[in-house]
Amino acid sequence: MTPSQRARFEKQLLALQAELSGKKPERIAPNRTDAAKAGGNEDEQPLNEMLQAIASNRNRTNAAVLGRVNRALKKLHEEPEEFGVCEECGDDIA
Repeated sequence: MTPSQRARFEKQLLALQAELSGKKPERIAPNRTDAAKAGGNEDEQPLNEMLQAIASNRNRTNAAVLGRVNRALKKLHEEPEEFGVCEECGDDIA
């Protein structure tokens, strides 16, 4: 991998890092805001739980991607000759 290719990858990784770091965790407000209020639309609770699960999955995915980006940046700085090489098989990554 050439130095210009490494610089291009670093620029892309830093942009992705900035984008992911700037995202706030998604939060879904509960449907029932008044603890004294009981009952209501019974269809709201499953929808609320589904939306919370989706938000939670997105937050976990964003955190995992950010971790991989940070790891790639570290590798790019500490072991530039190994950047772009598969850690499992040792082949170059296209």
